[in-house]
Amino acid sequence: MIYICKMVKFLKKLIANLYPPLKWRNPVIILLGAITGMGLYTFYISRAWSYLSDAPETCINCHIMTPEYTTWRHSSHGQRATCNDCHVPQDNFFRGYYFKAMDGLRHSAIFTIRGYDQSIRMLAPGRTVVQENCIRCHEQLNEHVGTDVTYKQTTHGEGKQCWDCHREVPHGRVKSLSSMPFVQVPVPKSPVPVWLQKMTGLKMK
Repeated sequence: MIYICKMVKFLKKLIANLYPPLKWRNPVIILLGAITGMGLYTFYISRAWSYLSDAPETCINCHIMTPEYTTWRHSSHGQRATCNDCHVPQDNFFRGYYFKAMDGLRHSAIFTIRGYDQSIRMLAPGRTVVQENCIRCHEQLNEHVGTDVTYKQTTHGEGKQCWDCHREVPHGRVKSLSSMPFVQVPVPKSPVPVWLQKMTGLKMK
């Protein structure tokens, strides 16, 4: 009982110390409100909830992914697999969402600072995941090919990645922002509320 009382006193003291001095209370409340508002606005404008789904259209929230979306849609994989089927680990729920979160944060940071290349290339973690999923989906076809996802020397596969041979699957070799500037993709719905569109006289899709 004594330990519980001490713990309660400690928590009360800790909470009391978190309060700013009286003269700073209003500015701190305004600042926290602004930070919270910007966070909620960013969540809404980026359609953050859509990244929990498997919809391929989510990937074209960023315009730099339009070549990848277009080439996938016109490939054989466009009828059978979504982006997540290839680019997200499928062996474990937690690993899948952890990878998706880390990769998504990296993508959003690069997109925000405009640090992307004309032609997007996968990093090593992404290549490992895609190789795993190639093997998972095409298990019956590649039973006579080396399936070491670390690309070490194997008896038949010689340590190659699947796309070392299947170079046109599914995105093709020619895919960049400059090689297909006028591709037609579904336009994401405008995040501007209808009432605001009417008030400003701007009609958006």
